[in-house]
Amino acid sequence: MKKDAAGLVTLLATSGVLHFVAPKPFDTIVPRSLPGSARTWTYVSGIAELAVAAAIAHPRTRKAGGLAAAALFAAVFPANVKMAWDWRHASPVKRAVAFGRLPAQAPLIAWALRVSR
Repeated sequence: MKKDAAGLVTLLATSGVLHFVAPKPFDTIVPRSLPGSARTWTYVSGIAELAVAAAIAHPRTRKAGGLAAAALFAAVFPANVKMAWDWRHASPVKRAVAFGRLPAQAPLIAWALRVSR
């Protein structure tokens, strides 16, 4: 597996597993406008990350997996916006983390698109 793809698989698989092992932090950033429980959305996004990681890991589905990863990174952007808003009065370190996640989505999307080629 190419280094770019392997790194993205590792990132997505690790994050996907964390959605199940330690779901509470993910629950807190689920936008309130989504129907149903935050925990359900946490699990659904964890499943999506694991599925996308598996697709990227296999050469025959890597292109589709890379495109799905780019879409997934775009889809979770509202959660990052919510986190930044919720943490706007938090400690400087938490604010840096929350606001730092916003521009980090662009290179993640670019990485996923590069893997899809």
